[in-house]
Amino acid sequence: MSNNIIVGTKETDMNIQKIFDNNKDWVATKLALDPNYFNDLSEGQNPEILYIGCSDSRVTAEELMGINPGDAFVHRNIANMVNNSDLSSMTVIDYAVTHLKVSHIVVCGHYYCGGVKAAMQSADLGILNPWLRNIRDVYRLHKDELNKIEDEDSKYKRLVELNVQEQCVNVIKTAQVQKAHRERNITVHGWVFDIKSGKLIDLQIDFDHILKEIMEIYRLS
Repeated sequence: MSNNIIVGTKETDMNIQKIFDNNKDWVATKLALDPNYFNDLSEGQNPEILYIGCSDSRVTAEELMGINPGDAFVHRNIANMVNNSDLSSMTVIDYAVTHLKVSHIVVCGHYYCGGVKAAMQSADLGILNPWLRNIRDVYRLHKDELNKIEDEDSKYKRLVELNVQEQCVNVIKTAQVQKAHRERNITVHGWVFDIKSGKLIDLQIDFDHILKEIMEIYRLS
């Protein structure tokens, strides 16, 4: 086995160097506005929001919300999933709710999501299969509604919305969120980011209606 280190092309190296140049410019800009900016940032975080979004490179949490570093605790994965067997998601929720005491939890999907699109196909995608199965389970739960939609683009967008809804429900099922809801005001929100328009859409999910018949199963004392 070769011990040679794989290096990038000159073009790639130039792109990486550009990132460090951008960082220097960013630091200079911040310090020009506030000489104590990074000292203050290093003292700790006190975000009001836990943001659970997609890893898609086109969807950046802070930028689309117009907020600053320190304003949101961010977790991203393929198709903004909240899976109870995913240690990463569960740990993030626990830390944000129990230790950071966030007041809002946002699950934000986006139209033209590659993960949702892949889940709509009957293709064997290897290691992605168990992850995408969670989205296929969302399709199964809402099959009657989705199968009535003839236009594939509209069906695709609706599955994005329903996936956000189901992940919000999964957030509410967690013990940490249920305990926090009993002790203080904590709110769960379901949003979608429309890449074509740049707009955030609040799905205004009626959780009381959705949870009415199932919460007796998931409620923890």
